Amino acid sequence: MKIITAIIKPFKLDDVRAALADIGIQGMTVSEVKGFGRQKGHTELYRGAEYQVEYIPKVKLEIATDDDRVDQVVEAITNAANTGKIGDGKIFITALENVIRIRTNESGSTAL
Repeated sequence: MKIITAIIKPFKLDDVRAALADIGIQGMTVSEVKGFGRQKGHTELYRGAEYQVEYIPKVKLEIATDDDRVDQVVEAITNAANTGKIGDGKIFITALENVIRIRTNESGSTAL
């Protein structure tokens, strides 16, 4: 099992959710986060004053899946979240040792 963590632009969330639903992903965790990468933030103008925005708003998705579905999930996220511009995000894939469903006490792939 793997956990896939994707950091994407907030306005792409609905597109990514739809793409994941199309391939049968039944659940994910979504968090609003802030950060920066190569963008290094940007400058905005507010009421005539210029100020530096150092942390860009992003959305963090976490999806637990079986090993054989990882490529399919990554492809769905990549295709749906891509704008071709800097700041599209990143995808991290990490080994997942175990999953336990609290309600039924199922573990492993059956708990996904």
